[in-house]
Amino acid sequence: MEKFIIRIYFIYTMKKVPIVHENHLEVYNITGYFTRTVTKFGNSAKIDCPKEYLGRKVIVVVL
Repeated sequence: MEKFIIRIYFIYTMKKVPIVHENHLEVYNITGYFTRTVTKFGNSAKIDCPKEYLGRKVIVVVL
């Protein structure tokens, strides 16, 4: 009798975070901010975001 091994893999995908569309934002007591383009690879630290935003310009606020 042959033995069959059943392997079950769970694929976890990134949780979809809803985007709030606003054209005005006020943030107080920040340490700083910088403007960058979302890239896939590089030497600097990366921020988790969906692939659909690759190549888009973002502003990162450091609290």
